[in-house]
Amino acid sequence: MPGLVPHGQAFNQTRQLYLATDLAVAQTHWSRLRGLLGASEGDFGNGWGLWIRPCRGVHTLAMRFPIDVVYLDRVGTVVHLEHNLQPWRFSPVRMQATSVLELPSHTVARTETALGDLIEIKMKMKETS
Repeated sequence: MPGLVPHGQAFNQTRQLYLATDLAVAQTHWSRLRGLLGASEGDFGNGWGLWIRPCRGVHTLAMRFPIDVVYLDRVGTVVHLEHNLQPWRFSPVRMQATSVLELPSHTVARTETALGDLIEIKMKMKETS
């Protein structure tokens, strides 16, 4: 993913399955605005994910591939799901969401992630030299 380095994981505690094992975080104004723009579907394969925080909704303008979007509240509970959001679309805004996970298309169906599931985000500490 251009400009974003994966260093975390998203784990569905309810289903005991990983949603993303290579999770990048977008938490600055510019990284949230850019998101996955410029990425190719090959850059964003199974196991990858982007955690956008804070966030209540996303767009796929100028993207070249569909994504799944998982909306999370402040404790990590799934409050809304968008399956296979196509390029050049806006997802709905959900006021109860505080962050979203962007995942490769069909991840939500494959993992059977559902409303009310608890998602644990684990970010690795960056090593300093």
